[in-house]
Amino acid sequence: MSYGVAMTARARSGERRAEIVLAALEVIAERGYRGASLAAVAERVGLTQQGLLHHFPTKEALLVAVLGERDRWDAIPGTQWRVDLLAALVEYNAMRPGIIQTFSALLGESVTEGHPARDYFGERYARVRASVTGALRAEYGDRLPNGLAPERTAPLLVAVMDGLQYQWLLDPESVDMPGAFRDFLTLLGERPAG
Repeated sequence: MSYGVAMTARARSGERRAEIVLAALEVIAERGYRGASLAAVAERVGLTQQGLLHHFPTKEALLVAVLGERDRWDAIPGTQWRVDLLAALVEYNAMRPGIIQTFSALLGESVTEGHPARDYFGERYARVRASVTGALRAEYGDRLPNGLAPERTAPLLVAVMDGLQYQWLLDPESVDMPGAFRDFLTLLGERPAG
């Protein structure tokens, strides 16, 4: 096989994997991780289950790819989060309910013993708290205007973000997720936007 043919085959395989990951996101959003089957994902992309297993040998491998893709969308390359960018992330999330629904469903399921995403979410929350702590320290120093240290405030800020997502998913007409998050930032000492 020539180099050019190998590169084309690899590119097609990468495109197919990306298509499978997006289909898995949709199926998980609709049915939850435990209710999502490889057969349902395969059907959505026009593959047999065996064809899907060529790209992702297990359901857990597909889940890891889904979670990795979601994190990749939220990444800010080469920089650390800033408090104002957290508000922008909340606004961005309000434009993609399917992704947020999938993330929230997986997060809820992952608290059960033996769930394949349990370690992923535990490690992810440790990274997120550390990143938010760094953003708060860069913005405010060792104490926020409310008197709390960044390490004490970071878990609260993350809890507000996730809690608002659940409320918004349940009642998007009544919960202004970006507006409520901006209101929370005023409690930290941020000036309201606008």
